[in-house]
Amino acid sequence: MGFDALHLHLRHPPPFFLAPHSSLQETSSQLEPILRPLHAKLGPIVTLRIGPRPAIFIADRSLAHQALVQKGAPPATILRVISTDQHTINPSFYGPTWRLLRRNLTSEILNPSRVRSYGHARRWVLHFLITRFELLSKSGKPVTVAMFWVLVIMCLGEKLDEEKVKDIEQVERSFLKRRGSLMKLRLLSLCNEFINAGTDTTLTALHTHISKRSCALEIKEVVGDGEDQEVKEEYLQNLPYLKAEILEGLRRHPPGHFVAPHAVTQDVVLDKYVIPKNATINFMVAEMGWDPKVWKDPMSFKPERFVNNGGEAFDITGSREIKMMPFGAGRRICPAYGLATLHLEYFGANSIWKF
Repeated sequence: MGFDALHLHLRHPPPFFLAPHSSLQETSSQLEPILRPLHAKLGPIVTLRIGPRPAIFIADRSLAHQALVQKGAPPATILRVISTDQHTINPSFYGPTWRLLRRNLTSEILNPSRVRSYGHARRWVLHFLITRFELLSKSGKPVTVAMFWVLVIMCLGEKLDEEKVKDIEQVERSFLKRRGSLMKLRLLSLCNEFINAGTDTTLTALHTHISKRSCALEIKEVVGDGEDQEVKEEYLQNLPYLKAEILEGLRRHPPGHFVAPHAVTQDVVLDKYVIPKNATINFMVAEMGWDPKVWKDPMSFKPERFVNNGGEAFDITGSREIKMMPFGAGRRICPAYGLATLHLEYFGANSIWKF
């Protein structure tokens, strides 16, 4: 898909246009090398004219906080800045349906007591993964990891074997092909959203920690030299360096370099910039976590940034100030960021401890 112009929206003078490019796929790997020099030259907001809708990219953490936190949740009588235009929880318009779906998710399946009750599922998945790692590592075959098993148990209440996992993959492919005829099956859509959202991002983040061995000594001090072959969930609170590694991994290598696209419902002034109605807004997550004004030597991996209670005190939700936003921010922050963090700590710690 081509885009016909690129410009910077300013409230007062008219938009500044650059020469069009011939074509561009809408992927972060292709967009980021183009956007970085443009942001350096033009400022914190850049607009790509992709087809009929402008796509706006925000790289400034203060503007992101203003849009997502300060103006993303105003009283009903004030202009609403952020919303999206699809279905299910993540992309639906802000309104009664969105509030109901999200409230049901957070108060039921993501309720802290409910999350704790699925500890047996995490232990079952951990045992299976370790067994598979050991068997396949000896054979030299690649290890296929199905992190979403634990999410399937939470959503459907069933433990699945490997064949059923493959069946689910086939069903999902079929679902995508038949999506138009299945839109009435909202429960299926919601389960699909919950499972997929918690699988790819967790696996991507876990991949950056699974080979880290710098916190192995800390784990050994907590677990001891006994016969305990598992880093239990209750041990995690006593592993500050592990938590620091997780946070630094999310900062330096966020699972997604953009959060889900947002849109405005009408023309909005954000600082000195005009955001036109129906424009797609993208927040550059990686750039915000690499801001040298916040992080010294931002491109280096330094878990020590979060040690000495820094990890416990750090506001990853960005409610006070956005320093990084791997889970988004504001009303549409990932509702399962606590569950994702638990999975990263639990499976990451046990991977380090075992291997």
